[in-house]
Parts: sequence; C-alpha cells; structure tokens
Amino acid sequence: MVPESRQLSISVSVLFLLLLASVWACYAGTCAHRDTLSLRAVRMPTRVRASSESRGGFRVLEWAGKGGFLPQPLLVTTAKTGWREAWKLMVNELAPQSKDGEYVRPMYGFRESIGSEKYPATPGRYQIYTGNPCPWCHRVLLVKALRGIPNDVLPHTALIDDPTKASRGGWVFGESLEMRDPVFNSYDLRELYERCSPDYSGRCTAPLMIDKKTGTIISNESEDIIRMLNEVDFPGVNRSGLNVDLYPPSLRSDIDAMNKWIYSGVNNGVYRCGFATTQVGYDKAIRDVTESLDKLESILSKSRFLLGDKVTEADLRLLPTISRFDAIYHPFFKCTTRWVSSLPNVQGWLQDMYQIPGVKETLDLEQAKRSYYTNLFPLNPSGIVPEGPSVDVLRMLEPPNRGPLDAKDIFFDKAETRAT
Repeated sequence: MVPESRQLSISVSVLFLLLLASVWACYAGTCAHRDTLSLRAVRMPTRVRASSESRGGFRVLEWAGKGGFLPQPLLVTTAKTGWREAWKLMVNELAPQSKDGEYVRPMYGFRESIGSEKYPATPGRYQIYTGNPCPWCHRVLLVKALRGIPNDVLPHTALIDDPTKASRGGWVFGESLEMRDPVFNSYDLRELYERCSPDYSGRCTAPLMIDKKTGTIISNESEDIIRMLNEVDFPGVNRSGLNVDLYPPSLRSDIDAMNKWIYSGVNNGVYRCGFATTQVGYDKAIRDVTESLDKLESILSKSRFLLGDKVTEADLRLLPTISRFDAIYHPFFKCTTRWVSSLPNVQGWLQDMYQIPGVKETLDLEQAKRSYYTNLFPLNPSGIVPEGPSVDVLRMLEPPNRGPLDAKDIFFDKAETRAT
C-alpha cells in the first residue's frame, strides 16, 4: 500500500490544486468578462453588469484589481508557482524522476524463466496478463501472435486500466467471464501479486506471467517474457509450418545493439518527453527521440525491416511505440519534432508490420489513446480526449508495397537458424 506520508502529500496536493483551480478559473473568467464589457461599453454607456451566464469563480482577481487584499501580479505568480510545484509532486508519484527532472523507468525483480527443469514448457501451465494501452504488454502479444502460440497453450487475460478502482497500480479485472482472473479470481492486479508474492511491496505492473501450478510469478519484465516465448518451443506450436525464430543466433549481437538505442531514444524516449518535469529534462529527451527517428528513417530506406529482409525481435520491440506515435505520443507526450507519417520509410515499415496476419488484432488504438488522455490525469487534468487520428487516417492499412507478407518470406525458421 502507499505509505501514509505519501497519501497525505498527495491529498494536500489535490486540495491545493483545487484551490488554485478556482483562482485560475476566476482569472480566465475575469479576462473573458473584461472582453465582454469592453464590447458592450461601446454600445451601452449605461452601467453594465456581468452576464448571469459568465462564471468567474470567486472573482478574486476582480477584488485584487480594485485595490483589494492582494495585488494581482503577486496572486498570479503565487498561483502559477504553487500549481507547478504541486504538479511536479504528482508527476513524481506517477513517474519517478532524476535530479534533472528526467523520467527514470523503475526496474522490478521477478526474473524467472520457463523452459527449465523447474518451469518446463508445459501447455496450459502458465498465464499471461496484459493491458491494451501498454506498449510493453503489446510486445508480449506480438511475440505470442507471430510465433503462433494459441490461448489453450498459453492463456492470456486482458486487464482493464482504471486507477480509480485499482491499488498500487492501474490494472483491474473485468466482470465478464473472459476478463476475470481465471487463476485466483482477484479483483485487481495488486491482489494477484499478493497471492503470488506476499512480501512484494513495489508497483503492480503488467505484463505479468505466472505459474498456475505453483502460484508464483515468473516475470513482470517484458524483455524477459518475449525472449523466453521465442526460445521455448511448446509442443506442436508453429506458424504456417514454420518454427518462427525472432532472435536467431547469427544476429543476436546486432539485435541487442539495436534494442539498446531504440529503447533509450524511442521506446522510453517518448515517456521521457511526456513525464519530464524540467525544460532541461524535456530538451534532452526530445533530442534523443528526434535523432532516433531520423536514424530509423535512414536504416529503413535501405532495408525492409530493421536488420534485413526478415522480422526480428528488434522490429517487435519498436512496433508498439511507432504504432502509437502519431495518435498519442506526438500530441500527448509533446514529441512534436517529427510525425511518423512524414517519414516515408518508417511509415512504410509501419504499414508492412501492421498488415502481417495477426498483428492488427493485438492493438485497439482508439482505446489506448482514450486511456492515456483520461488516466494520466496530471498530464491532462481536464480528461478531454481529442478526436482522431484513426488507423485509417494514419494509413496503417494502405498497401506498403515493400514485399510479400507470407510467413516463409518474412520470418526466420528455427529449423535453419538452430540447425546443428
């Protein structure tokens, strides 16, 4: 649970924000009221009263403007400073920061792996939990789909993102049969974590893989989960007759090197932009995002996929961010120096990846956008969700004309890459 001191600081921040909101509403209302008065004064020399439709909060600034208890410059400066500091406190609770105001993604400690004597690759033994808005969860669904792992072999439960109902995170289970926790019938992800690991005190994050037989957590780190899902061969699982290999031994060093800068500059780069609490932190993050997108454009001008003519783990780790970029990260996280749709080769790669059979079913873009705008409330206090752009507007379904999409043409087969 959240410590009492932290709960108190959050409560104080919220109350202070409410006070400042009323002050700011009065400031905005006063400005609009003054504009109305100036127009009416031209036509009506008689005394003018404020319209009953106008709302100006407590009209504190009107009192200040009439020589009241507090000068307007001091009042506005105090409100801006107080709002900013309260906002920083709330963002720090949502997203841990460095001393320079730059977002630092936390790491967690569940790092077991399936495919061992302790955790054999037994169909139906393990359960995965993911949430649609989350790009780290999206990675897991992509590997599961592209390797052709069905739900009866590796069951999957979709979580609902609702921080007003959840605790120690934002994920809860639904009421319908297919959205309930099939293992422990937990109410939210915190309850599931506590059943599997009673001593765990960190945030309850997704994706999450558990062992149903022992009731323990295997991993809550997407990097580990996607790697083990590629390495483990469940009996009888294949895609169009191929045993798909997304991490072939001959390309591992290249994949690892590409994953490293894509994570820093793109996957986590967009979050560093969105959660930055200082101009210095934001400037560094947006520079990394811009340079990384330009680098991707150059690479994809010479190659169909990131490391040649076949899909690898590097492509699947990039896709969740790029598929959300123009609709979510560009406007919401202020990643405004580039549009994916303005980078022809990155856009073509996105269309290519999105149209691989099984991929588009792994993401509901409209629901993901709605989640960001309504649940990350320190970044969007109004909760207003903007219109568009949709998958159609983003041209994700237009033919990319970059080559065939047959499995044998775009995937490595372990029969060849792991041949001894």
